[in-house]
Amino acid sequence: MQSPNTKGIPFYIKATIILIGLVFFFYILKSISDVLIPLAFAGLITILLNPLCNRLSQKMPRVLAILLTLLIATLLLVGLIYLLSSQIANFGASMPHVKEKFSVLLSKVQTWLHQNLGFSIEKQAGALREKLSSVAGSDALTNTLGSIFGMFGVLILMPVYVFLLLFYKPLILNFLFEVFAERYSLQVAEILSEIKGAIQSFMVGLMFETVIVCTLNSMALLIIGVPNAIVIGVIGGILNILPYIGGVIAILLPVLMSLVSQDSFSPILAIILSYIVIQFIDNNFLVPKIVSSKVQINALISILVVLLGGLLWGIPGMFLSIPFIAILKIIFDRIEGLKPWGKLLGDEVPTEHIGIIWQRRWDRILQRTKKEKKEAAD
Repeated sequence: MQSPNTKGIPFYIKATIILIGLVFFFYILKSISDVLIPLAFAGLITILLNPLCNRLSQKMPRVLAILLTLLIATLLLVGLIYLLSSQIANFGASMPHVKEKFSVLLSKVQTWLHQNLGFSIEKQAGALREKLSSVAGSDALTNTLGSIFGMFGVLILMPVYVFLLLFYKPLILNFLFEVFAERYSLQVAEILSEIKGAIQSFMVGLMFETVIVCTLNSMALLIIGVPNAIVIGVIGGILNILPYIGGVIAILLPVLMSLVSQDSFSPILAIILSYIVIQFIDNNFLVPKIVSSKVQINALISILVVLLGGLLWGIPGMFLSIPFIAILKIIFDRIEGLKPWGKLLGDEVPTEHIGIIWQRRWDRILQRTKKEKKEAAD
């Protein structure tokens, strides 16, 4: 229902106010990203760990159940890192050989540019040094150190956030129910239940999908003979979490590794073909069957929110964008005035849009009017 105070306000003024409000809102999100990013990840992890915590709480005090839940999750993460550590060590050991091959490849490229485009090797080296010096400036070093310390800060803060969110869950839920009028309590309960189910389904399905894609990537790269196939395959599987964009980026690393480690171009073609097949399997079988959440977001919105999330919060924003937009869709679908926005985010495409239906009705009215006028004239 529209407020009497805003009924007479022109649309362009309301649109301007909304736009200014959105700009201010995203400016705040950008300004306090160091606090919100670990909190957002902690919220997703909390929803994922909540069933285990609830089950343990039935057998022991709540604080002990939360600590045991965090311990189990930490042990699983440490075990995964331990399994990959030997492969990561082999990857580091092969880097000198990769650098040597890259130097040879770079020399060939410089020679080709000099012979075919007349761009001398001295000019190429000067341009490269200038670019490297600008990248390795004090600002870049400061940003790099800031990112490293920020990452350690996130790793320290997230377990604390998860513990507190699990501990204060009843308090937060009571707040959400009390902040709305009592007549909306059932609607609030439905929204919270659907968000919990959708996020848990999404996170669990995403983990299974990532494991399968990592395995398929690693097997394909091992068969092709790419060095450090397991590490590169796992990195590609993790990047695949980013919808549509991550799969494309994941191809670059094995292609570059094959380019600097092998003399033939046939492995590169095999890598590209293998990743295309894996992406086809992932998009047409794994995602619909495994990741299929209660909420489906269409491809256009998925790409846009991933790019916007990257602009707002960088790589963490890309990972958080899909769960965030899924939560928004659940809320939009439950509120009468926002249902059109929920339909816009979804992947259900109508066979005919409303404009065509109304156009046909209008054409029939015009035809009937012309026919009546003609009969009256006769």
